[in-house]
Amino acid sequence: MSKIIKKINVEVVKITAERCKKYGISIPTFAQMRDPEKVPLSIKANLPSVGLWDVNPVNLFRISWKNDVNTGLYGGVNYFEVPHAITGVNTRIVGIIGKYFPTGAHKVGAAFGCLVPRLVSGEFDPEKHKAVWPSTGNYCRGGAFDCALLHCTSIAILPEGMSKERFTWLKEIGSEVIATPGTESNVKEIYDKCWELKKDPLNIIFNQFDEFGNPIWHYNVTGPALEEVFHAVGIANGTPVAFVSATGSAGTIGAGDYLKKQYPNLKIVASEALQCPTLFLNGFGEHRIEGIGDKHVPWVHNVRNTDAVSAVDDEDCMRVLRLFNEAEGRKYLSSQGLTDAQLENVSLLGISSISNLLSAIKTAKYFELRSSDVVLTVFTDSADMYKSRVSELQHERGAYTTIQAAKDHAGPLMHQSIDYYKELSYYDRKAIHNLKYFTWVEQQGKSADELRQQWEPEYWQSLFEDEVEYFDQLITEFNELAK
Repeated sequence: MSKIIKKINVEVVKITAERCKKYGISIPTFAQMRDPEKVPLSIKANLPSVGLWDVNPVNLFRISWKNDVNTGLYGGVNYFEVPHAITGVNTRIVGIIGKYFPTGAHKVGAAFGCLVPRLVSGEFDPEKHKAVWPSTGNYCRGGAFDCALLHCTSIAILPEGMSKERFTWLKEIGSEVIATPGTESNVKEIYDKCWELKKDPLNIIFNQFDEFGNPIWHYNVTGPALEEVFHAVGIANGTPVAFVSATGSAGTIGAGDYLKKQYPNLKIVASEALQCPTLFLNGFGEHRIEGIGDKHVPWVHNVRNTDAVSAVDDEDCMRVLRLFNEAEGRKYLSSQGLTDAQLENVSLLGISSISNLLSAIKTAKYFELRSSDVVLTVFTDSADMYKSRVSELQHERGAYTTIQAAKDHAGPLMHQSIDYYKELSYYDRKAIHNLKYFTWVEQQGKSADELRQQWEPEYWQSLFEDEVEYFDQLITEFNELAK
């Protein structure tokens, strides 16, 4: 029995399938998103004529790490190996690229993992239900985009202090938008709005922090993509040493569970903001690393599998954002030996991606990794999401100079330290795991018994591996009805 899909509403499934048939909608399986070679030729034939961000249902089949933006079809996993001239370490740091997803961020996949199983089982009825996407940014954008492709109604919830680009795009795509008080780390205010909306049974809340479809998607799609990239960078007979990911909703870090199963000695490193050190210090605060909500431990985080926590100063992220995106910064990096192609690639990193990079550097230094070692991470979105932030920094701090570029290269990057880095013992992990009680049992109605079950590895293996087979079965059956 599925832990996620509680009931198949046969009549709703039939009506929804007819609806999809009317709109020409076919839905990809998780297996097809993981390996687009399995995508039907009839779908592939339509892809080159459709833009990556177009509101066209065929773009459901672009929820993949393997989009080839030059051909409109598929290729290998998109990745960027960050050069030594940027990292200051000999260890190879490689990140897979979120920019080449529809919406420019990988969260469109996490949202798919939450919505589609409910849609094809009939638990979500697009004729009457609204999909509510509580988020600190990209997740609600991904949910709104998925809803637009599937002709579902969406409500996006995000803090009012997030970047202007997010709000503008959400309104353009036709989503209802609710701005809650605060900024990146004000997650409780989002939850409070969800409780208010839950009073109407027609609002279905897809909370990325407790929806297991989020890490299930990353375990089954992002994890294998990272493994493929590791083989692509050409380390003979080696294994990846670490996987670094911001905790955020704890979806992306679920890819580490997949990697650790393949490579048991791999370290999973959780990255967070020093200004809000929830895992590092049981702390709280405000920060500017957009893309990672905090002040709590997500219900979907397999904490027992997390080996270390890296806290990154948000000021370092903002300085590197300017270095990578200001003309003088690019010019300075060119003087340090970066090629034109590498200079183009640095704009693939948004603020939380920069945070992941800095934590990867910390990891290489903390564990004294060698040139033959590889640290894997995820560049979740690009600088395209933060152009307004660059403009704000220009207004606040003045013109960007060569001297400032040299400082920002030397400080946050070349001399990034191992301060605020903690290797977790068994009981450190258990202490973090126990923090879930206060958010999820006391505030959000979860059971203490299930919290205890979450400490056992079998709980997560069943979720990550058994559920996806059932999801794909339901999607396949649904597509047959919708033909």
